[in-house]
Amino acid sequence: MLYPKKISLFFTAFLLLTNSVFAQTKKIAQIDSLMKSVNQSGVFNGTVLVSKNNKIIYNAAFGFADAAKTEKLTPDYRFNIGSITKEFSGVALLQLQEQGKLKIEDHVSQYIPELPQWAHEVTIKDLLQYTSGLPNVNWKKIKSNQDVFDDLKLIDKLDFIPGTQYDYNMNNVFLRQFIVEKITGMTYKNYVSQNIFKPCKMNSSEITPIVDKKLVAKGFNNKSIEDKPDFLVGGTFLTTTDLLKFVNCLHSKKLINENSLFELGQQFNLPDTQSSLGEAKFKNKKLVEHSHDGRAGNYEALLVSDLNDNFTIILLGNNYNGKLFEISDVITAILKKGNK
Repeated sequence: MLYPKKISLFFTAFLLLTNSVFAQTKKIAQIDSLMKSVNQSGVFNGTVLVSKNNKIIYNAAFGFADAAKTEKLTPDYRFNIGSITKEFSGVALLQLQEQGKLKIEDHVSQYIPELPQWAHEVTIKDLLQYTSGLPNVNWKKIKSNQDVFDDLKLIDKLDFIPGTQYDYNMNNVFLRQFIVEKITGMTYKNYVSQNIFKPCKMNSSEITPIVDKKLVAKGFNNKSIEDKPDFLVGGTFLTTTDLLKFVNCLHSKKLINENSLFELGQQFNLPDTQSSLGEAKFKNKKLVEHSHDGRAGNYEALLVSDLNDNFTIILLGNNYNGKLFEISDVITAILKKGNK
């Protein structure tokens, strides 16, 4: 038998729960309306996932998987996530540091002695923070990862003294991958598959070159011209669900510990620079915000995580229109409305 005071408490709790459910249902409907609108207006073709309080509340696909617009997208399609893939090489190096196999203060020459003199000046930390002084990849002559390595051996001078300036370019990232391979004796693709994808149960994720061609969204422009395939190792194709799995693994310290996560999120001390986590904000060395965007040809990707409000937004597209930040900002406003 429930006594009056207990009945009152029961109904109060019931009403609060009901109001919360109604509020979330309304927010989901608003997100759905937004996504249908941006798709119909031609500024978004891709997949979207929203997670709140460790639960996926919205997971949908809009548009087509090919330039001919014959295949409709579903949430199971995989997309190239562009620069977000740089987080994997960063995580790999911090994993190896935790195992005592390197220190990020070590110079590149310690692991790849066949490189020129500049490798004695550049540290792994420089590669992680894009402060190496290396010039960018000579894309006109690059057709393979071996070409990248051969080109690195031809560099005779850095653009600046390592650690004094910032230049966001891919030579830093390729060198990270080469160091992982030198230390582990594994291909970079296999290392990531075994040590990041597998423990996080990212079953549909694959590093380029892609072997499994199923459910791969093809990039195309607004003239319906399809992108050429990616021939370099290191790009990543995955689903929104798998990217969420990675984020959850990373934030819960299943891949690297809290100190490593903090190191990975450090950036050069100038405005508009990025860490290996893109943009990461910490409070008392604890990660509170994590966002990263990427582009590869006509693929575009955006990850936004707010650890205080406990939500993650993931947008993956294969028809570049440059509107992902605006879409994410609206979704964020919807999620935060009524929270304060």
